[in-house]
Amino acid sequence: MQFKLGKKPALFDSRTLMFGTYVKGELPPPPASVDYGKPIKKWPMYGNDKYGDCTCAAAGHMTQVWTAHGGKEVTPTAASVMKFYEHFVGDPPPPDAGCNMLDVLRYWRSTGFGGRTIDSFVSVEPKNHTQAMDAIDLFGALYIGVELPDFAVTGDMLAAPWVVPSRGPTGDAAPNPENGHCIPAVAYDARNLYVITWGERKAMSWQFYDVYSDESYAVLSDAFISKSDKTRRGFDLAALRTDIALIEHTPKTMATFTRKSHNG
Repeated sequence: MQFKLGKKPALFDSRTLMFGTYVKGELPPPPASVDYGKPIKKWPMYGNDKYGDCTCAAAGHMTQVWTAHGGKEVTPTAASVMKFYEHFVGDPPPPDAGCNMLDVLRYWRSTGFGGRTIDSFVSVEPKNHTQAMDAIDLFGALYIGVELPDFAVTGDMLAAPWVVPSRGPTGDAAPNPENGHCIPAVAYDARNLYVITWGERKAMSWQFYDVYSDESYAVLSDAFISKSDKTRRGFDLAALRTDIALIEHTPKTMATFTRKSHNG
């Protein structure tokens, strides 16, 4: 079965705030495993079998997790996800247009998706497993961008295992910027992150994350963090909000650029 991708090459902006800046010294080590996706009975496809809207479908899945944790799950409609996507690509949406994750996050924070805005977002350091685990544990999900290898996007894309082949990341197992995809991780353990893609839950090994992820963000939703003592104890949310306010009132003179490959 064939599905769509839809993440454009990572967009980097020197104004993007970093997760590690706001971690407090008293934050304990992350738990050995966390699973915020367990209560979710169904993960909608959200059009990602027809359109390159993975960046927006991921927002729908993260909303499910955050609201379920808050007490009552809200499952955004497919129409609301498509409307969100159309803001970036136009109406009617081209099948393979795709979006930049950073653009989606900025609009999600300023304007919202399905009537809900996010509080803020911060970039997670590449290959830093502790930060990735902390982001999931504290905020319910990790918004991940990957450059999938060719072997993962042929045949039944859901069936292809998301582990680095024994031959290493070369040939058809090399990261391919043309295969950009966005997925939220909603759980982890010692071996894997567990991500939502194409309406299903899928294991992604930590090594696969290290090799193929070119960007990832901790996304803070009030629907989740308002219910979490962990955030108040371990993350300086007040400082983050202060820094965001400073950035918003500073002229946008910093360079924004697209990196062609995270291995180059």
